Amino acid sequence: MITQPNHVPERLGLLATSAVDPFLTEELLKGEQVHGGIDLAKLVEPLPEEDARWWVEPIRSLVEDAMFEFREDRTRADAWLAPRLHATLRLTRREAADKRLWNHVALAVAPDYVAWRHLSEPTAKRPERRIAAERFRGPADRQCFSRLWWAAELFRNGPDYEPVEVACGNQDLIHTVLRMELIDHRPTAQALVRLLKGGKVSGGREVNGLSVAINAAGATLIYDILGPDQPRDPLHLRDWIAEAESAPPVERYELPKGPDEEPAPEESVAALTSYFADLFETAPVRGRKLGD
Repeated sequence: MITQPNHVPERLGLLATSAVDPFLTEELLKGEQVHGGIDLAKLVEPLPEEDARWWVEPIRSLVEDAMFEFREDRTRADAWLAPRLHATLRLTRREAADKRLWNHVALAVAPDYVAWRHLSEPTAKRPERRIAAERFRGPADRQCFSRLWWAAELFRNGPDYEPVEVACGNQDLIHTVLRMELIDHRPTAQALVRLLKGGKVSGGREVNGLSVAINAAGATLIYDILGPDQPRDPLHLRDWIAEAESAPPVERYELPKGPDEEPAPEESVAALTSYFADLFETAPVRGRKLGD
């Protein structure tokens, strides 16, 4: 397994996707050898030096702890790392939508974590171990770090990251649901977590079936009417980001706190949880007979 590059930058930067591909060598994608880091650094656009959020050390510390703590079960690292990455790298959504930032995190800061987490196990059909290139520079729902940050952003309930742990503990949920535009509706996100936490929905087929049903119903039903949300005050997010300079490292054994926003309205979450539970009864789940 590869280690971190010889040269790891001190600060985050922006790495254009067009500059990434030459460094996605066969040796890297097989988890055998990583680039040195110096040549890559020449292609990075620096971020403002006065902003404390761009220090690399807190992110390196997190991924190293994750690799040690979850060395026996790599998939469990997602639920642990997602809220802590989000609370460490305090971004606006506009900043988080910039793929260049995540390219830099994955390829310059922590390619060893990408390899550790996403190097496939050999199978009869695919005996060669390999990392999908999209884990370094792919879409937001597939790239190693952006998928975790966005899962935390969309599933947190105000400052509470506990729903993020639940959501990221189910690979099928974050793989499927992050592609749904409806997930940006907070009561919808919280209702899905409640169904998962309550055991109403569990396996991949069930998650996929419910997702299809929710999307189909959403074409004719506006969920904001059934479960209205309240506009979020941007001041809370701005204050939380401004506190990054003085914020201590995130706790390893307790969940951090997110922006001090109001949670999704309880009555809306309850209404949608009940509605989705009823919807799931007739959802097209492969291998399940209606009435099971």
